[in-house]
Amino acid sequence: MSKLKPSLTLPPPTVLVLISIASTQLGSAFAKTIIQELGPTLTVLLRVGLSAIALLLLQRPQLKGYSRSSYLLLILFGLDLAAMNFSFYAAINRIPLGIAVTLEFIGPLGVACANSRRILDVLWIFLAGVGIFLLAPITGSSLDPIGVAFALLAGFFWGAYIILSARVGKVFTTVNGLALMTAALIVGTLALLPLGILSGSLLRLEPRYIALGLAVAILSSAIPYTFELEALKKLPVRVFGVLMSLEPAIATLLGWIVLREQLEFRAIVAVGLVTLASVGASVLEKRQSGK
Repeated sequence: MSKLKPSLTLPPPTVLVLISIASTQLGSAFAKTIIQELGPTLTVLLRVGLSAIALLLLQRPQLKGYSRSSYLLLILFGLDLAAMNFSFYAAINRIPLGIAVTLEFIGPLGVACANSRRILDVLWIFLAGVGIFLLAPITGSSLDPIGVAFALLAGFFWGAYIILSARVGKVFTTVNGLALMTAALIVGTLALLPLGILSGSLLRLEPRYIALGLAVAILSSAIPYTFELEALKKLPVRVFGVLMSLEPAIATLLGWIVLREQLEFRAIVAVGLVTLASVGASVLEKRQSGK
């Protein structure tokens, strides 16, 4: 008796990545609506905490038998994850979603350029620098300077996240990526919980906020992490990087569709420059690696 073939097949890996990006930014758009009522501290606690619970249902991390330094590295990874999300949510509370993602993208772009030694990297740095300059409040932009600062801070933590995730993966060689992410989210939740208590916003929690927070957690964490790990099984890292470079543009589009955020022309140009710089850096990495 032959085995039945599954009737449901996954989309191609490139489609999985694009769905992951759209899901992440749709979750961020929903989160922005919650932030306006609960503030960024409780919103990020809901996102990280409920994401940890959702991923725990999929994968329980087995982390026994490692050294103290390994556990400290994993804790640092979780703390960076919490700081990155908090900074980003504090940013979208003050500036449009697409702009926040564009500024945040300076982190991974900086890591990509730092790992390359070609002169053409100067072009990508220049393009990204012009984009940031166009968004800087000192150039006549109407953006909230605190929001801009939080977005850049989120970019710094994102760059650190990329470096730390690579190191954590090399240390915990017998643990899969989804389990490591679950452990990091648990650490992030424990770090954010005191802030949520001190802010007093926990008293304002209602069932509808928990439901919205769960939707944000699934859209921003559970779906992206699962789809990206699945895509990377078949997709070269270089192609994955190029696709992820489209994130600022997709965030801007969803910010306009979902949140009705209108961007001035200089902001649209800035998003385009940073996206172009990110794509260029990813293509350059492709040629340099020879893959």
